Amino acid sequence: MSKVSHNNSEKREIEEREEKKERLVKVRKIEGGELLREIIVKIELENIDIKKEITVEALLNSRITGLIMSSEFARKKEFNLKKIERPIYIRNVNRTFNNKGLIKHIVEINIINNIGRK
Repeated sequence: MSKVSHNNSEKREIEEREEKKERLVKVRKIEGGELLREIIVKIELENIDIKKEITVEALLNSRITGLIMSSEFARKKEFNLKKIERPIYIRNVNRTFNNKGLIKHIVEINIINNIGRK
């Protein structure tokens, strides 16, 4: 009897881990069933200025050299935008300049994952 409940317990544990993975990572599919080459993960951001945490979906991009959020998103979520002295030009994968313009502000945040704050 205890062996069966142990197996059920292990099975439940595996199912819970799989559910957690599904909540944390999403691979998008386009019409026709093809997979896009992007991974969406859920992360928590802490707004340092107002000590508020929010959960967001973030796109992982192996070619990016920094963490980027739109200024509209930052304002909507009440992040304090700090103007930088020298704007940063953004290039697309094909080396052309991004049509969204320059990065002119930064925000200070903590990224919280299941390990801790970064």
